[in-house]
Amino acid sequence: MNNLFNPSDVSGILERIEKLTPDSPRQWGKMNAAQMLAHCNKSVETAMGQNFMKRLFIGRIIGTLLKTKVVIAKPFGKNSPTDKSYIFPDNCNFEEEKSKITASIRKFSEGGPSQCTTYPHPFFGKFTPEEWAVFQWKHLDHHLRQFGV
Repeated sequence: MNNLFNPSDVSGILERIEKLTPDSPRQWGKMNAAQMLAHCNKSVETAMGQNFMKRLFIGRIIGTLLKTKVVIAKPFGKNSPTDKSYIFPDNCNFEEEKSKITASIRKFSEGGPSQCTTYPHPFFGKFTPEEWAVFQWKHLDHHLRQFGV
């Protein structure tokens, strides 16, 4: 299964990010390319423990049950709901966000399991480092597919 601890999977994600432009058209959703990069960066920061969010009430109820669906090989579906703390204004700087997400992905990958937080995901709950690596790859893949790369 693809994950951000596998160097070839990381290379593939970084190559796809490199193909993005500020004007890359979205295939679904509401974010522009810069907003999507900011959104993904905050997600990787959460996995590394740089961004702590309280567990969502609804996540405490159903998140653990749904967790198995996000750490399997099946891609994420389109138009999944996004927590408001992961939504960014439309004036994000594309080049800054692109540089930041690239550095975050490398830091996560190179740090390996020790780079992962032990703090639970705000919706899905406790992840092992391997689950964080799979989840982050799938999340990035989902949004890169959103922009056709």
